Amino acid sequence: MADVKLQNITKQFHHQTVLDNISFDVKDKEFFVIFGHAGAGKTTILNTIAGLYAPDSGQVLIDNREVTGVEPEDRNIAMVFENYALYPHYTVFENIASPLKSPKHRQPQRVIEEKVIRTAKKLNIDHLLDRKPSELSNGQRQRVGLGRALVREPEAFLMDEPLTHLDAKLRHQMRAELKEMQYHLDTTTVYVTHDYLEAMSLGDRIAILNEGKIEQIGTPHDIYYFPASEYVAQAFGEPEINLLEGHVQTEHGKHWLAIHEIGEDFLLPEDVSRTLLERGARVLSVGLRPTDIDFSRTDENGGLPGTVYSFEPLGAKAILSVKVKERIINTVTSADEELNLDERVFLKIHLDRAVFFDRDDGKFLARSKRKGGIERGRIAVD
Repeated sequence: MADVKLQNITKQFHHQTVLDNISFDVKDKEFFVIFGHAGAGKTTILNTIAGLYAPDSGQVLIDNREVTGVEPEDRNIAMVFENYALYPHYTVFENIASPLKSPKHRQPQRVIEEKVIRTAKKLNIDHLLDRKPSELSNGQRQRVGLGRALVREPEAFLMDEPLTHLDAKLRHQMRAELKEMQYHLDTTTVYVTHDYLEAMSLGDRIAILNEGKIEQIGTPHDIYYFPASEYVAQAFGEPEINLLEGHVQTEHGKHWLAIHEIGEDFLLPEDVSRTLLERGARVLSVGLRPTDIDFSRTDENGGLPGTVYSFEPLGAKAILSVKVKERIINTVTSADEELNLDERVFLKIHLDRAVFFDRDDGKFLARSKRKGGIERGRIAVD
């Protein structure tokens, strides 16, 4: 296997920039996920690594060898496509064997048979070798597509949304199988998806792509708890993170966060207030994960009053949307709760778990390292 590097890659189509100065380094044997919404440039990155597209500027390196001008068949890269791209008139055996019969990489029949059977056994499809793609389920077709990539023993795998056409149960199963396959084969994998669950569960690291630019590269933990921007924070998590406008105010040497939308103010954690003041941030966005907001029916702990706007059971858990003044705040609770629309409830906001963003450009400013209760109070607000 090998590492894969992109250095300052730029690509335009019809005078529109699709990739804007893209740089990242995929480590040897790493499972690297590129996440982004439709049109972000994900597939263009894969095609550039594979050599199907030539960048307008920048370099592609595989195993520290520049391959920017090298033909696709000479890069020893295997690609798994979203639509499987199987030959309908070939059997499973013939589909998996096809890369080993190309003019440049043709191998003896005995070697082909050994490699195909070994690969099929790894993917648990060795009993399907005589079937045609039309006789297979979506999950089995996906395994055949993976097998065709695996059989070449490439330096790196490129996977373009390979689980998109599978149902939810099979996607979950295939995610586990992909991760196990990557672990046992010690493969370098670059994987593209628009599904944040796939990105979080599969990736050793994740690159967040937004309109041709990289917003953040980090581990799943970093992406979720320390998002580099509002865009990243909103893209990861269901339901979506709550974003409220906050104003930093000082009274008697203490720094408070006034959130006008809900008519409340909170004493800022010292580490957060220090960072915000150092950066001159007085108006900002406060990101609150729904899982960091509790609800109760009684005001025992001085909760924030509101009314039930919607209650959506999703198996064991439910999404509870509460209207506080004119703002809707989402939280997560047990699906066993019995709540009525417009019922009065109270929310407890854990500001010590909040993420703070610049109000103008949406970039990350701070997150508290302190855990514990946050004092609520009333101060004069403009």
